[in-house]
Parts: sequence; structure tokens; C-alpha cells
Amino acid sequence: MLNISGKPENHSIEQKSIIFKTLKTPNAGKVLAKVLLSIAFIFFILLFFPWQQNIRGNGKVTAFNPVHRPQVVESVIAGRIEQWHISEGQYVEKGDTLLTISEVKDAYFDPQLLERTKQQIDAKEQSIAAKQEKSNALKQQIKALESMLEVKYTQAENKLKQVEYKLTSDSVDYEAEKVRFANQENIYERNKKRYDAGNIALTKFQELESKFFESRMKLISAENKFFQSKAELINAQVNLSGVKAEYLDKISKAKSELNNTDAQVFESQGSLAKLNNQYANYETRSGFYVLTAPQAGYVVKALQVGVGETIKEDEPVVQIMPDNPDLAVEMYVNAMDVPLIEQGRKVRVEFDGWPALQFTGWPSVSVGTFGGVVRVIDRVNSPTGQFRILVTPDPEEEPWPEQLRIGSGTKGWVMLDDVAVWYEIWRQLNGFPPSLYEAPQEPILQGKEAKK
Repeated sequence: MLNISGKPENHSIEQKSIIFKTLKTPNAGKVLAKVLLSIAFIFFILLFFPWQQNIRGNGKVTAFNPVHRPQVVESVIAGRIEQWHISEGQYVEKGDTLLTISEVKDAYFDPQLLERTKQQIDAKEQSIAAKQEKSNALKQQIKALESMLEVKYTQAENKLKQVEYKLTSDSVDYEAEKVRFANQENIYERNKKRYDAGNIALTKFQELESKFFESRMKLISAENKFFQSKAELINAQVNLSGVKAEYLDKISKAKSELNNTDAQVFESQGSLAKLNNQYANYETRSGFYVLTAPQAGYVVKALQVGVGETIKEDEPVVQIMPDNPDLAVEMYVNAMDVPLIEQGRKVRVEFDGWPALQFTGWPSVSVGTFGGVVRVIDRVNSPTGQFRILVTPDPEEEPWPEQLRIGSGTKGWVMLDDVAVWYEIWRQLNGFPPSLYEAPQEPILQGKEAKK
């Protein structure tokens, strides 16, 4: 068979086979294909490798114990800076003098304020002592008046009884004289009739008449004595009531004066307590003229400068950083991740300025990171909506660098459980939270808590 050119068709096919045989696949292409296949195979194998899930958070270095955190020393009173006794960066012990201030309020300008206040206290104490002596004297006076009342009242009662006895005696005499007078009157009337009839002599009648008048005089005398005894009885009763009223009045006046004196004593004691309080305040205030270090540490920064500068009450003056703080990391995590974090969870921490290479899913191959343990999880969120956790060094890992300073930035990864790489990729693509299969058996504690 002939082709279009007129040459046999078999001859054309042979030429094409010869051309194909002379063409060869480049070696670079084969190598690239093999590399891509190897990478694909390795990637496929890696999809089934374990990947440790983690929760990422940023934070900074702080002190776990609040006492070890930077502290600001404030001035309790307003004053004027007179002298600085320290410089920034200097190490101070607890109680070392930081600066001295002077008074700026006119109420405390008197250099002898404490001495004069003490004199007022002494004078007030002497006044109280004098009033207490007066009170004691009035109490003795009241006791004496009560005793006199008892004595005088007893005397008046005895006098009343005497008058009652006398009235009884005079009453009996009066009744007897009335009987005798009645007899004499009867004798006199009968003998007068006899005398008028001329039966008895004049001398006998005059004798009987004399006895009659004598009996009447005795009756009148007995009657007067009886009425006099009645009057004495009334006077004795009045005297009894008068004695009681007189001494009760004196006792009441003495008690009133005693109450007034006691009230003055109590008022003076209140003034004395006020003066003592004022003296204690002055004495305490005098101790605030010297500001001392509350604990050992380094002076970070003087917040007030110069000599002669006036500072207000509770105004920060200097900042101190305690020595050898127990470092911790203050890390913030999202609210959706908080339920997955518990005390005792392992954490990998990367510090700013410290070279590190972190493989989040394979912490064992990470370089430059340090181990930590979750110690505290806040129960309320921060103003940014995140939750704060405190991480302390892991005693089973390498110690944290000594060069760390409080306030340095950090990055952290709270380690959870292992899952397949393919699952982690799928979770990340879908934005699902990490999975938590089991919590740590027991939180890792340090120091005394671990011993307990």
C-alpha cells in the first residue's frame, strides 16, 4: 500500500519506531516523580502518626506567690521629701530606710506636739482623780446621812412612844379625877340641901365646899395635862415625819451632786480617751516620716524624684522587686478551651529572647522550650474575655533559666491527649475544639504540698 507521498506505508511505520527508540525520558523527571511519590507516601504514613493536641496561650512571667511580685511602697501621710537614702537598682533589706519626709500640714507643725499632748493627758488624769475623790467623799457623806437618819428616826420613834405612854397615864388620871369630882359634887349638893335645911353647921358645909372646889381644880389640872399630852403626841408624830423628810432631802441633794460628779468623771474619762487616741495617732504619724522597705529586694524605680517635692497621702513613691521570687507564667487562654484544662496538666513554655524551636504536636523533639505544670485556673474571665492560668516549673523537667525577669513575654502550649495527625488536620479545618479523653490522675505539686 502506498501512502500519499508514494512511499510504501510499512516503511513509514518503521521510521517512526526508530524515532521513538531514539527518544529517552530525562533522568530529572524520573527523580522528581520518585521524590513526589515518596513525599506522598511519607505524608500518607504521617497521617496516622500520633499528634499531641494542645491549647495555645500567650502571657508573661510573674511570681506565683503574691508576696514575691513587684511591690509599690506608698506614703501613708502627705509630706515633703527631705532625703533619699537609696538609689535605683540597689539591694535593700527589710526595714532599710528608703527616704525621709517632713510634715506639710499646719496641725502637726509644733515640734513639741507629743510633749504638749502628754501634758494635757496628765492634767486630765489629775482632774479625773480629783473628781473621783469628790465622788468618794459624797458617797461617804451619803452613808453618814443615812446613818444619821436611822439614829434620828429611832430617837423620834422613842419620843413618840414616851408621849403615847404619858398620854395614856394622863388619860387615866383625868378619868379618875372626873370620878372623884363627880363624887365630891354629889356630896356637896346633898350637904348644901342639908345646910339650907339647917341640919348641918356652917363650918361643916364650908369644909365640904372647899373640898368640892379643890376636886374641881384637880379635874381641870388633869384635863389640861391630858390635852397637853395629846398636843405632845401630835408634835412627836410631826417630828418623826420631819426628821425623815429632812434627812431624805439631804441625802437626795448629796446623791444628785454625786451623780453630777460621776457624770463629770465619765465625761473627763471620755476626753482622756480621746486625748490618748490623739497622742497615739501623733506618735504613729511621727513614725511615718521615715519610709522603710517592707521586704528584702531590689529598688526598681523611684516614682517620685528630687528633694523638696511634695507627695500626697497613699501616693506611690518607690517600687521594689523582691529577691528570689518563685517564678510562674501567667498565661491567658480562650474560654472554649478552659473546660479542657485541669490542675496538673503539662505545659511547654517558650520565653521571649530565648532561642526555641517548638513542635506543638511532638513536644519531645522541641528545642529551647521548658516544662511547666498548671497550678491555678481563674474562676472568672479577664477584661479581654480570656481566662488566666498560672503555670509553675515542672519538677521533672529542666529548670527554668535564671536570667528570667518578671514581665517577660511567653508563649505556652497546654498539652492534652494524643490523636492521629489526620484527625488533627480535620479538626483544625473544621474549627472544632480539642478532644479530651481522660484527665491526669493527680496534679503535680511542689514543695510542702508534694510532701503532704
